[in-house]
Parts: sequence; C-alpha cells; structure tokens
Amino acid sequence: MTSKIGYYVSGNTAEGFVNFLSTNTSDFHHHIILKHPSYSLKTAIINEIINQYEEDHHIEVLYSSIGKEFLEGVIIRDKKVAIVDERIASADLPSSFELNLALFTGMDASQDFASEHEAIDTFIQNAYRDFEAGLKIHDDLEEVYIKEMDFAKANQLATEFIASLLKGVSKQEKESKVYHRLFGTNTKDGVVNVVPELLRPLSKKNYIKGRAGTGKSTFMKKIMSACLAHGFDVELYHCSFDPNSIDMVLVRELDFCIFDSTDPHEFFPHGPGEETIDMYEKAVTPGTDEKYTKVIHDLNTRYKAYMKKGVVNLQEAGELLGKLEQQYDLTNLEMEKIKSFIIGKIIE
Repeated sequence: MTSKIGYYVSGNTAEGFVNFLSTNTSDFHHHIILKHPSYSLKTAIINEIINQYEEDHHIEVLYSSIGKEFLEGVIIRDKKVAIVDERIASADLPSSFELNLALFTGMDASQDFASEHEAIDTFIQNAYRDFEAGLKIHDDLEEVYIKEMDFAKANQLATEFIASLLKGVSKQEKESKVYHRLFGTNTKDGVVNVVPELLRPLSKKNYIKGRAGTGKSTFMKKIMSACLAHGFDVELYHCSFDPNSIDMVLVRELDFCIFDSTDPHEFFPHGPGEETIDMYEKAVTPGTDEKYTKVIHDLNTRYKAYMKKGVVNLQEAGELLGKLEQQYDLTNLEMEKIKSFIIGKIIE
C-alpha cells in the first residue's frame, strides 16, 4: 500500500530559522541536494520526482517555510533517498551529493543579485526579531497561568492518559526513533498548518485545549517518552513559534495523535475516535480568566501585534523573492535531463 504525507522540517521561529531534516533521514543511502538560485525551478524538479514515484512508493513531501508555491524536498523512505533543496541541507546529512542544476540549463545562474538577496535577508531577520519579542511577551502570559496551575493534577492527568493509551499494548522489541518536524510555520502567506492532512488517516485523535503555560507541551512530552519506552516510533511536531515547545505527538503504529488545538491552529472534534482534553478546565484555578482579564487581554494584544509584524516582514521578503524568480525558466528538455539524472542516482 502506498501513501503520501506532507509536513515541514524547517520553520521561521522566535529562535530564527530551524531545520529538522537530519532527524528524519539519518539512516539514508542518498541525499541528493539541489543547488540553484531559483526555488521555483527546484520545486518543479521535486514535483517531477513525486509524480514519478508516488504510485508505487511511500512519499513524504517537505513543504516550504518560504511559501505555499514552493517545496523543500521529497523523501522516498523505502528507498532511503531524499531529494532536497540546498536551503535545508546540513553538514550532518549522510551520503549527500550536490547537484548543480545550472549544469543542465542554458541559463546563466551566476547573475549577481547580491543587493536583492541582502534586502530579503534583512526582512527575514527583522521577522525573527519580531517573533523573539513576541515570545518574550508570551512568556509573561504563561506566568499568569503557571501561578494558578495545579501541577499534581496535570501530572495525574498525564499518567491516566498514558495508562489508557497503552493499556493492553505489547512492548515492541525494537529501538524506537523520534522524527522531529513541524506541522506548520510562519510564512509569507501568513501562519499556515497542515493539521487536517496529518489527522486524516488516523483513527484516534486527541485535541488538547488550554491556555499559555497550562502544561500542554509538557503533557505531550510525557506521552512521547512513554511511547518511546514502549518501542514505538514517534513523530514529534515542534511549535513554530517556540521550537522548544511541542505542538503534536503522532504515533502511526498506534494510529494515534494528540496535538495543541489552540489558536492559531484551533480545531474541534467532529467524529468517532476524537476527544478533547482541556488543561485549563482540569488543572487551573477556576475563574483565572476572569481574575486577570485585563492583564491577559493586554499581553495577548501585544504579543499578537509582534507576530503580525513578523509575518509582514516575511511578506516583504516574499515579494522581493518573487521578482527574482521571474529571472529563471526551465525547458521541458532540461527538466527531462535533470529528472533522468536523479532517477539514475536513486537506482544506484
């Protein structure tokens, strides 16, 4: 049975650019790294490889943290091969091979757009500073709820959930793996996510609700640890605002996931096998929202203003990038040459 899933391995966060590719492909035979100034050109090639292999193989599509029209790579896991944009290539990728696409095209890819790229980078760095400023305010918001938290109740809730999840489930006699990913991020198109796509094939879905600082991430980290100790592989989806925080734990061997279902990725159960866990309701002093109404409103307003400002900076960078992309093109013949070369490397 074949399948195709999609997610992000890179993100624009309060800690800057993050990249989790290597945790997803650490045992691969080939990393084919596409080198070229044009993201559109590299995306076109990635799409060709997807079309070539998706009918007979499990495909993992790596969405781009730049914008929705781009892709950052494709993973063919059963072949242990990844074809990725140089943007997410890192020194720790095993068996990597750089493919300079300019060698296959009739275009001059060495044109100097230094000033344009410098301007793009300035907007992106400004966005990271905005996100960082927003996170500091968000930390203050967390403190409001932390001082009203009953941590014993939160821990007991996690213990009971884990016991229910793993009841009657045999331990796996294998070494478990953690795949670090994101289910969305801040882009030039705004704050995006692919939560519905990740939820679709699963039968057990848990929507964790609450407020900032009410232990949602800690709850999920406990579930992750328990599943790993049981021998299950875990897909760990980090928060694209604060990558030290967790937004989703997905365990395909259990047909299960639990995720932070609060703004800006708020969803609600609507079918069998879907449940809600409300950390505010279960572990926070009743009346906390009302007690700190003005403080909470002010902090929310301030941190969200920085987030919006950061996205505007990414949009500005995206506009400049779009103008640069117009300088590049790829003929069908050039595409076929590149595709054939890559397929040859995959077969090797």
